[in-house]
Amino acid sequence: MVLNWIWIAFFAVAFLMALGRTLFAGDLEVWSAIMNSSFDQAAFAFEISLGLTGVLTLWLGIMRIGEKGGVIAYLGRIISPFFSRLFPGIPKDHPAMGAIFMNISANMLGLDNAATPMGLRAMQEMQSLNPKKDTATDAMIMFLVLNASGLCLVPISIMMYRAQGGAANPTDIFLPILLATAVATLVGLVALCLKQRIRMDGVIWSWLGGIALIVAAIVWFFMRMPADKVQVYSTFLANFILFAVIICFIVAGIRKKINVYDTFIEGAKDGFKTAVMIIPYLVAILVAIGMFRASGALDIFTGWVERLVGAMGFDTQWVGALPTMLMKPLSGSGSCAMMLDVMKTQGADAFVSKVAAAVRGSTDTTFYILAVYFGSVGVMKTRYAAAYALLADLIGAVAAVVISYFFFA
Repeated sequence: MVLNWIWIAFFAVAFLMALGRTLFAGDLEVWSAIMNSSFDQAAFAFEISLGLTGVLTLWLGIMRIGEKGGVIAYLGRIISPFFSRLFPGIPKDHPAMGAIFMNISANMLGLDNAATPMGLRAMQEMQSLNPKKDTATDAMIMFLVLNASGLCLVPISIMMYRAQGGAANPTDIFLPILLATAVATLVGLVALCLKQRIRMDGVIWSWLGGIALIVAAIVWFFMRMPADKVQVYSTFLANFILFAVIICFIVAGIRKKINVYDTFIEGAKDGFKTAVMIIPYLVAILVAIGMFRASGALDIFTGWVERLVGAMGFDTQWVGALPTMLMKPLSGSGSCAMMLDVMKTQGADAFVSKVAAAVRGSTDTTFYILAVYFGSVGVMKTRYAAAYALLADLIGAVAAVVISYFFFA
């Protein structure tokens, strides 16, 4: 229901904004800009789906090998003490547990393309347990909020963008992003546990403490490393782990004496079906976002915030990163474009550019995740998923700004 009203609001605000620009400023071109944006975004949504088709086909095929080889079930047993408390509606030995673990692990390594098919598989497994097929379960909402909070240990793509933009030290945003995503994930998880009345016992706190120790260890390790080596080793680590997972799945399939190739093809067929299924949902959300942005509403809101922050006596340098902050929950490509625009106009090493990069990596793209994941299983009633995902977005963005001032100001 929340997503329904948010979607309607995008169109309503865009229309009212365009009408105001026409009546009070005589701007007749805004209508063309809005409609052109709608066509462009619809085509872009289809292109995204086509781009996902190959990745989905590959990873759902690999996942099927892991499932029949027993790896997914094994991973599910390892993390069942933790996940059985976060996802009490999912049986301990259910395949959904392993798929959730694989998805979150891929997100933590910054492997977006690998994480999506694993996440879709997790949603399909959870949907098989759903008594009301059009309504999100508590487990689905917990999974979506964990994805939206976007805990990322290795922000490879953002470091690459900074390198391409000519930053003197492209990896200097590594630690701010790591800390901001950790804060967003912790707040989102605890808030949702309170909402779903999940008891925060010793097992949950020990797992969270273990994750915090891992984050601290990574911070310590990379702070001791020469700056020019951070991106090289973080990229190596992520890709090595990913390829090692593929090899482990194949070896497990061989040990189980299954036909690995045929099993891959069997799973890969589901990838194509899933890619086609999500097209309408992507078109719906991306067109709404594109029209909202083209109307100029985003620029006006940014100007208001800058004047308000200045009037309150606070530093306004970070406000230039506000468009990135606002676009982040709406569109990954849109927020990336905003970040790149700041880097281009202000310079890659400007303070506001570093803030924009930290904000860009602080959380994931909430409405894209909601549209794709819920759309892939036909869930229309998302309950409070959007509200808590946006809470994680807000906390992550604020943390990114504060931490950026600590590191760079």
